[in-house]
Amino acid sequence: MNFKLASLLAAGFIVSAPTFAADVLVDFDGPASFDSIGEYYNGAVEALGVSFGLDALAIQNDKLGPYFSNSPSPVGVMTVVGADATMNFAMGFTGASFSYSTAEAEPAIIGVYSGLNGTGTLLSAFVLVNNAQIGCSDSPYCNWNFTSTSFNGVAKSIAFGSAVNAGIDNLTISAVPEPTQALLLSLGLAAVLIGARRKS
Repeated sequence: MNFKLASLLAAGFIVSAPTFAADVLVDFDGPASFDSIGEYYNGAVEALGVSFGLDALAIQNDKLGPYFSNSPSPVGVMTVVGADATMNFAMGFTGASFSYSTAEAEPAIIGVYSGLNGTGTLLSAFVLVNNAQIGCSDSPYCNWNFTSTSFNGVAKSIAFGSAVNAGIDNLTISAVPEPTQALLLSLGLAAVLIGARRKS
């Protein structure tokens, strides 16, 4: 491989480095029903780096009746029971999406913030409108809408607290690449360039 070709390959890798960030999917199928999700997805059981406040509960259908149906992931969903339902992702993210079902008459505004626990700058927001039984009636939450957002900057939390009683499923965030990944990529490319230069 000549030096010029190696240089072009290295430049291409550097330009495309942000694409190495992976999406993180939280499907809420794991935590026990009516348990606070808390640290379940932050290494307590699954190491996704995502944690939730105490007012974010997992719900699964049981013998008392179906609480939800037709959700994107069939086993469990998250429900919001109070203001402390913030999702935190300390590594940071640049976009988010989820499916929701809500029966509340008034729209709920879900803020995306630059700091943990709904602090810092408001970077974007979701608006959740009443949709729970549009076109269906087999459970209290049988219709689900998909919503997404992207924004300038890096977010670290989503404050779900205003969407009391809403169901949330398949929360996906676009994680920011870790600095160590970029450093390792740079060191590897430098080694390729040095090797190519010596051969030429």
